[in-house]
Amino acid sequence: MATNFDLFGDPIPANHGGRGRPEHVPTVENRNRVNMLLAMGWSNERIAAALRVTLPTLRKHYFSELRYRAVARDRLDATLLMKAFQGVDKGRLGPFLKLVERNDLMNFGQTSRPVAAAPVEAETKPAKPAKLGKKEEALLAAHQPNTGSPMGELMARRQQGLNS
Repeated sequence: MATNFDLFGDPIPANHGGRGRPEHVPTVENRNRVNMLLAMGWSNERIAAALRVTLPTLRKHYFSELRYRAVARDRLDATLLMKAFQGVDKGRLGPFLKLVERNDLMNFGQTSRPVAAAPVEAETKPAKPAKLGKKEEALLAAHQPNTGSPMGELMARRQQGLNS
């Protein structure tokens, strides 16, 4: 593991100065940075540019973080709520209440607490019509010509003549 760091605080790989470009070394700080940027809705291109790596390098070294893009914001909010909740024990109630209020506003219109379901009376739902297979659908379509075309118009007149 590298013990030297560059000006940006990134570790200097062991083969620095050798042939070829040194391989990117992911750090805990960079993993946390990727998680935070995902939570902020950044694209992979922006994240790669912020880390000064290519897209393939980002996908290679940070694939586990990228996999959880959909829940990154929820994970960040949960971490912030937990930190604020820990501050309540130290007498800092304000930040926690602000986060709770923001969470309640975000959930406005949704039920945030489980509500006991009212007993449902036996409702009679209309029976669904039997689902038709491909052949039955084709047969029905064949007996209902498209009257928007001259051929369909002719077929419709012929069917009316056969049915009457």
